[in-house]
Amino acid sequence: MKTIDDYIFEDKKALIRVDFNVPLDGEFNVTDTSRIEAAKPTILKVLEDGGSAVLMSHLGRPKGQRNEDMSLKHISEKVSEIIGVQVKFVDDCVGEKVEQAYGNLQSGEILLLDNLRFYSEETSGDKDFAEKLSKFGDVYVNDAFGTAHRAHASTTIVAQFFPENKCFGYLLAKEIKAIEKVMQTGEKPVTAILGGAKVSSKITIIENILDKVDHLIIGGGMTYTFVKAQGGQVGDSICEDDKLDLALDILKKAAEKNVMVHLPVDVVAADAFDNGANTQTVSVNEIPEGWQGLDAGPKTLEKFKEVILQSKTILWNGPVGVFEMESFAKGTIAVGNYVDEATQKRAFSLVGGGDSVAAVKQFGFQDKVSYVSTGGGAMLESLEGKTLPGIAAILG
Repeated sequence: MKTIDDYIFEDKKALIRVDFNVPLDGEFNVTDTSRIEAAKPTILKVLEDGGSAVLMSHLGRPKGQRNEDMSLKHISEKVSEIIGVQVKFVDDCVGEKVEQAYGNLQSGEILLLDNLRFYSEETSGDKDFAEKLSKFGDVYVNDAFGTAHRAHASTTIVAQFFPENKCFGYLLAKEIKAIEKVMQTGEKPVTAILGGAKVSSKITIIENILDKVDHLIIGGGMTYTFVKAQGGQVGDSICEDDKLDLALDILKKAAEKNVMVHLPVDVVAADAFDNGANTQTVSVNEIPEGWQGLDAGPKTLEKFKEVILQSKTILWNGPVGVFEMESFAKGTIAVGNYVDEATQKRAFSLVGGGDSVAAVKQFGFQDKVSYVSTGGGAMLESLEGKTLPGIAAILG
């Protein structure tokens, strides 16, 4: 696996695919800078070697049309501030303006191109567009894990024009190693904590990880599909009635592979999907009509704690309750504390997937786990066992 450490960038220009698809407020201020900060080590490596960096990214979904609200000009000052080098911005990503700015780029400088998705050729993976982009670097560096599952011009196709000079940036290399650690090389016991609303959205992940894990903790909304499948009463809880047989099939496969499945035994139920609703703690298979399970109960958390604390490798994908409401966040916070404690005892912990990453950030756990993945969809496809085109393009 070629990484940025395999290259010396002195007098070279690095074309770096970064993921600067960051949230902006109504005044175009960046409200979460973590993606920019994550790209910083790769950019600094190029500059410190004596090279220059050309950064390309998308922002939002402009659908092939120029939209000033989604121009990367809004983030160039924030990128300058975080990297510590004044960034030069050009309001296009191909064409004469870019060619001129590229020609004037000196060692130690950074050029930020405008939104790749102002061109529909980016998302369609157009080869001619990729070739135009390839003119803006001597070495191609992919450091955008969040888009590695897309065969877009800038993430995959462009690599064809750098047969010998392509590599992973530090962030993407770390993402690959973190997933490998869980899926291939992790010290046992390996535990996967899967939460979220639906079994259907996690089925491919579950099927792929059953050969890799020793323990599977199931929480969140998909709990109730498993409970109902086994004959339990789930009241008004979210439940996929068309997936009951699938849930039983998963339990059967897990038993055949000697994977211990840990389902909640009690839940905090509410009489409405509302932070101010009346609540009661009930057995998971005896939820009264008119009530719905919205968080893990105390006995469940004790059970989960025991499993997590004996684990050496932990994957956490999905909250175990409706953490967005304070009344139903206790379970997710408790799981975060257990993962933190296990990590302090030298377990490797990987958190990935949109909602679990949001929960980890909200409750301040991002520095208490081994690794927080930056790529939602890419992370999930990796866990499903898929080869991501952006990664394959560098390895190929």
